[in-house]
Amino acid sequence: MIVDHLDTTQHPIGDPAYVERCRCRLDRDGALVLTGFFTNEAVRHVVAETAHRCDEAFYANSTHNVYLTPPDASLADDHTFNRQIRSSKGLIADDQIPADSPLREVYDSDDFRTFLCGVLGIDELFPYADRLSSVNVHFASEGHELGWHFDNSSFAVTMLVQAPDAGGAFEYVRDVRVADRGEMGYDRVAGVLDGREAVERLGIEPGDLVLFRGRDALHRVTPTEGATTRVLVVFAFNSEPDVALSDSALATFYGRTS
Repeated sequence: MIVDHLDTTQHPIGDPAYVERCRCRLDRDGALVLTGFFTNEAVRHVVAETAHRCDEAFYANSTHNVYLTPPDASLADDHTFNRQIRSSKGLIADDQIPADSPLREVYDSDDFRTFLCGVLGIDELFPYADRLSSVNVHFASEGHELGWHFDNSSFAVTMLVQAPDAGGAFEYVRDVRVADRGEMGYDRVAGVLDGREAVERLGIEPGDLVLFRGRDALHRVTPTEGATTRVLVVFAFNSEPDVALSDSALATFYGRTS
C-alpha cells in the first residue's frame, strides 16, 4: 500500500489544506521540494533494486541547444539558439521496473495522482501509452551531467534515490523565457550560459519528492563527482490520455522502440 512507502504524517497528501499549501509554494517558487516524502525503508528498497543495475541502462552522450530542438541554419553557429550544450546519462525504462517496486505502487496510486493534480492545478493525470516512458531511473556516474535546457512539458515529478559524493546539483533560473508567447529569452539564456546570471540551487536529499515547472525556467544538473553514482527516479505523466513518444524519441532516449 502507498502508506507503506510515504511519510503521510509529515506529508498528509489527502488533506486539502496541505495540498493547497503545496500548490501555493509551487506557484510562488516554480519548484517544490517535499523533504522525506518517501520513507527511509522505501528509499533503501529502491536503492537495493536499482543502484546495481547501471550496466543495464542505456547511456547517451550528446549535445543539444537549450531549447532541445534542431539547430537553425539561418542563424549563426554562435547564436544563442544554436549554442551546443553537453548532456550524458544512463537510464532504465518503465518495463525494467519490477512489478512489486515501491516506485510502481506509488506511480499507480490514485491517491498519489489526486495529490499531484491538486498541487499542479490540473484535472487528471495519465501514464504514457508506450511501455517505456512512465517510470524511469536515471544514472549519472562521475562526469555525467544534464546540460542547461528548458523542458517541453509544463511540469516534472522526480525523486532522488542516491546522492553522489559531490556535484550533481540541480540549478535553475526562473522566468528566462515565455514559451506560450514565443519569447525565447536569448539575452538571458546567453547570460546564464556565460555565467553572468545568478542561479538558484535546490537542496535535495534521497527520498525527497520534487515538483518543478521547467518550461520557462532554464535548468541543469552539474557534473557528478566521485565514485558514487547519482540515481534519480522520474515519474512521468501526461494531462491527456493515450500520449506516447514517437519511435525516434524512444530510440534516442532508450536505444529501442519496444
